[in-house]
Amino acid sequence: MMTEELLQEQTLPLTIEIEYANEAELRGDEREQEATEDTNGVSKKDRIVALYESGVTDIAAIVRQVGARPSYVAQVLQRAGFLTGYFDLYTTTAREQNVYSRFFRNVLSFKTVEAARESVEKIDRLFNYFERLGDRAGQHQAMVLALTGKNRARWSGKQEESKIFSEWLAAH
Repeated sequence: MMTEELLQEQTLPLTIEIEYANEAELRGDEREQEATEDTNGVSKKDRIVALYESGVTDIAAIVRQVGARPSYVAQVLQRAGFLTGYFDLYTTTAREQNVYSRFFRNVLSFKTVEAARESVEKIDRLFNYFERLGDRAGQHQAMVLALTGKNRARWSGKQEESKIFSEWLAAH
C-alpha cells in the first residue's frame, strides 16, 4: 500500500467523526431531546451493552445511536467487562492505569479545601520521591494526577479546591 493510501485510510474515521460533530452541532436541541428519551423503557446503559453484544464495537457508532458522551459509553462498557484500558478525566484513580497507579491509589480528593490540600501534599511527596529516584515518568504521573484533580474540582464547581491543585502545578 502506498503512503498516500495509508494516510487516506487513517484519516477516514477522523473525517467521519468531524462530520458527525458538525451535524450534532447543527441539531443541538434535537439531539439533546433524543439523548434524554428512553426507547421502550430501556436504560441507556442497557442499550449500550446490547449494542456492543450485538456486534457494534465502535464507541463512536454507539455514541451516535444512543446519544451519549463517548466517555460515558466507554465507562459503561468497561464496567460490563467489555473494554479494558480506558481512562479519562472521570475514571477512578482506584483502578490501575499503569505501573505508577499503585503509588497514587486513593490520593486524589477535593471534597473540601482541606482534602484538596492533603491530596496536594501527598502528590508533592510522591513527586519528590520520584525526583530523588531520577524517575521522570513518575514525576509526570504526579503532575497528571494534580491536573486531574484541578480539572475535576473545576468542573464540579469547586473553584477554591481547583486553585490548590493549580498552584501546585504552577510551582512544578
